[in-house]
Amino acid sequence: MYKYDEYDQQMVDTRVAEFRDQVRRRVAGDLTEDQFKPLRLQNGLYLQLHAYMLRVAVPYGTLNGTQMHLLGDIADKYDRGYGHFTTRQNIQYNWIKLEETPDILAELAKVEMHAIQTSGNCIRNISSDQFAGAAADEIVDPRPYAELLRQWSSFHPEFLVLPRKFKIAVIASEKDRAAMRLHDIGIKMVKNDAGEIGAQFYAGGGMGRTPMIAPLIREFVPLDQLITYSEACLRVYNRYGRRDNKYKARIKILVHELGRDEYVRQVEEEFAHLQTLAIEPPLAELERIKAHFVDPAFETGLSDDLDLTDPDFRLWVERNTTAHKQPGYIIATVSLKPVGGIPGDASADQIRLMAKLGTQYSFDELRVTHAQNIVFPHVKKADLYTVWKALDEAGLGTANLDTVGDIIACPGLDYCSLANARSIPVAQKISERFGSAQKQAEIGELKLKISGCINACGHHHAGHIGILGVDKKGLENYQLLFGGSEGADTSLAKIIGPGFTEDGVVDAIEKATEVYLANKQGEERFLDTYRRIGMDPFKEAIYG
Repeated sequence: MYKYDEYDQQMVDTRVAEFRDQVRRRVAGDLTEDQFKPLRLQNGLYLQLHAYMLRVAVPYGTLNGTQMHLLGDIADKYDRGYGHFTTRQNIQYNWIKLEETPDILAELAKVEMHAIQTSGNCIRNISSDQFAGAAADEIVDPRPYAELLRQWSSFHPEFLVLPRKFKIAVIASEKDRAAMRLHDIGIKMVKNDAGEIGAQFYAGGGMGRTPMIAPLIREFVPLDQLITYSEACLRVYNRYGRRDNKYKARIKILVHELGRDEYVRQVEEEFAHLQTLAIEPPLAELERIKAHFVDPAFETGLSDDLDLTDPDFRLWVERNTTAHKQPGYIIATVSLKPVGGIPGDASADQIRLMAKLGTQYSFDELRVTHAQNIVFPHVKKADLYTVWKALDEAGLGTANLDTVGDIIACPGLDYCSLANARSIPVAQKISERFGSAQKQAEIGELKLKISGCINACGHHHAGHIGILGVDKKGLENYQLLFGGSEGADTSLAKIIGPGFTEDGVVDAIEKATEVYLANKQGEERFLDTYRRIGMDPFKEAIYG
């Protein structure tokens, strides 16, 4: 994984010192809240319903054991003993004291971490495939390209005050594990007919109030033009994106209103101009970055066999592991969704345990997923049972990946000042209703996502089943959506009808699964059956 050089470290240390002084002035009353707000947002600090929330960046979801261990220590020392892993592969702390924030940032800086550009109208944390560098189906590790984009976008003077926040994802396989086409810019690393590696660009995706799927805007961008083309895409947006209406400020609105073809025309025109300015970093810089992402020292000649006599372990292997590119190794995903738990939350002790296991059994590497889980990317199959036993004893051995129990949920009205409804209790009730291994096995893959407001931090538009919490005359009301997908077959979910109470929406989901089970053919997923039979059978069963 990438290691800071002297410039990276100096930038982060300088920012900590600057923010320490800004906090001192705010506490002393020398800065008003209006004056302080843009300064704290530049450092990932939000003012939520009950306290400050700090969002810490985990670039493309990759971190080492030392960093993960510190995240657990911060949860103990500065929060209430837990952290919340997010859909942007970051971690949030919900009970932060303003006066202690500079100390947290200083501790993060010592292990090459920060909270810069995790909020505000700038380019946010670059996300990627959580299996990058380990997946058997990727054509190349996408993280060096994500890192190059991170370096380009950090403190970029032209893009620090964009019309609205901006999110980029980079993948390198046909299977999209990062919701790439639901980003402002989605980049897929591909090979052309000559066998050369390049980038396929999508632009104008996003969720929120007006969900849209990003259209393809260029089939192939050579590696020596990756940054230049990215800059062209951002320049056109920065020039014409709405600044008078935050609800119409995202690039998806610009691409939609201009039309895909006109947006592409302007990007290509800007691209041609930028090429005359020679802003692209030399390919030697990309090669320098790639050297940080070489494969670990995998052992060869290892057995691919697993002892699956323990039925609980066998179920976990079936649900929570993925094929590795190296024989004798496997990718293991730790679910942060125990039955009745809060999706994405982990206690300080659990975080430190995962840090220890990642260091000992996964070449000192862990990943945060956009589905709010944790990945050990490189585990020897011979060590897998030992890893699972340790996880299971700590309440981290739940076998529910991609099932109805593996719920994505935002913090909702329990924490967020923007939310209209609670997400956490709904997620807990659903996981309890469908908590049995037998029920989850019967239903199979069913991706369920919950948002407490239209901003869609819980990705409800991309759920096979999505839930949107709204305020209906002062009461929490939950709209149900069907048919979303975040993968290569990206689609947006549609509202099925009137909303429900908290308990009513759980009952409605159970009726929907009954319709699916009565109509599924062969190995169809819930999503496949829904697409084949349409919404009417589900509506009839749910609304009578």
